[in-house]
Amino acid sequence: IPAAAMETEEQARNRFQSELEFIQCLANPNYLNFLAQRGFLRERPFINYLKYLLYWKEPEYAKFLKYPHCLHMLELLQYEHFRKELVNAQCAKFIDEQQLLHWQHYSRKRMRLQQALAEQQQAQQQPAAPHGNNAATK
Repeated sequence: IPAAAMETEEQARNRFQSELEFIQCLANPNYLNFLAQRGFLRERPFINYLKYLLYWKEPEYAKFLKYPHCLHMLELLQYEHFRKELVNAQCAKFIDEQQLLHWQHYSRKRMRLQQALAEQQQAQQQPAAPHGNNAATK
């Protein structure tokens, strides 16, 4: 690799941060609609960039993501039909509503699971009752 083509540590850090920020924006269906309406999702270089970003699905990169929905959206953006549908604001609105419903359901389900786990742990920590009432026989 020619010396001029090598990336400095600072450049690599800046690229990582920029790509991390951009990929997380993909979790926002309104942003996807914005990109589609401006024609970005029809441009071959941009489509190639989306394909390049698939490396974020690897665990060593995915652990830095705050919004995991972005990986699902990135996967869907690999399909031309999905990219074309995003031009429609109703499509973006539907995705947005589905995400909200998912998170509401997920939060309630997680709260119930945590409550059940806490009750189970509490039951395990309580000492077993004695088999006989020794104090009454003395």
